[in-house]
Amino acid sequence: MTRNIRNLLVTGGAGFIGVNFIRWLFDQPDAPERIVNFDKLTYAGNPLSLLDVAEQYPDRYVFIHADICNAAAVRDAIQTHRIDAIAHFAAESHVDRSIVAPDDFIQTNIIGTYTLLEAARQHADQIRLFHHVSTDEVYGTLGPTGFFTEETPYAPNSPYSASKAASDHLVRAYHETYHLPTTLSNCSNNYGPYQFPEKLIPLIILNALEGKPLPVYGDGLHVRDWLYVTDHCAAIWQIMKHAQPGTIYNVGGRNELPNIRVVETICDLLDTHAPPLPNGAPRRSLITYVKDRPGHDRRYAIDCSKIERDLHWTPAQTWESGFAKTIRWYLDNSAWCQQVRSGEYQNWIATHYG
Repeated sequence: MTRNIRNLLVTGGAGFIGVNFIRWLFDQPDAPERIVNFDKLTYAGNPLSLLDVAEQYPDRYVFIHADICNAAAVRDAIQTHRIDAIAHFAAESHVDRSIVAPDDFIQTNIIGTYTLLEAARQHADQIRLFHHVSTDEVYGTLGPTGFFTEETPYAPNSPYSASKAASDHLVRAYHETYHLPTTLSNCSNNYGPYQFPEKLIPLIILNALEGKPLPVYGDGLHVRDWLYVTDHCAAIWQIMKHAQPGTIYNVGGRNELPNIRVVETICDLLDTHAPPLPNGAPRRSLITYVKDRPGHDRRYAIDCSKIERDLHWTPAQTWESGFAKTIRWYLDNSAWCQQVRSGEYQNWIATHYG
């Protein structure tokens, strides 16, 4: 099957993956006629990442500053812009923050998803697809062998992953109970341009450039599968265009690495491509092991053979090519990094959106 999506609502489109999805989508020949970015602009939402898109596509790109928990605002967006598909990215996503303060995760990830589903159900004659973007963390942790599949039982171990698991179950229930046309994807760790620097890869890149300590949890041997963000964007669009309603897909990069190897790789690439540290020391000397976080899942690994088989999607980037592209982007976009780390983007938001 092939869906013709004309007016797409993207929730959380000012966040890391949402920004990349919108930017990537406008370059595709089958892009929607209109993309409506619906974002609350929390600390990790940066509309400056899409200013050039707004200028280039003034008749096709719309930004709405609103909370997905605001049912009236969601309904108004769907009605006003004749939305026929929803790509739901909006979520609180940082595990460490969920451990310290779970409240926002429960509100946004569970109540926000419920609010969107209800709005979509109320416009069932209009909405052709509701796609929900989730995480492999809902499955819990793996031992040294094996992979998460779409049939792996849920066993979330953090408030973040528990809130995402709850939202996944809501999406499935709305399809089964109300026949809402939904699809769902659980992805591995994304990386690439425009990522907020609290996450591992941009944090390590920026700290290493400035000669600051590079914190590594525990023994550094926690394993993650790394997925380059535009590979993820392509997978989501394949699902939205071609997957049967009710289908769930795992999306992975087939790049399984321990965290310490990720950090060491970044250090070595920066030693090659960036100016040396003032003292001439290799950047690996900045690595600092810190106390492990509570409930830290030991290993994630995705079996993405279902989406490869059904939709003919495969990741284009290896970890070597993806890391090189990512580091080059951060080196070439120091102004963006400065805006985010200094909080300048928040001043811009306050000026334009109060």
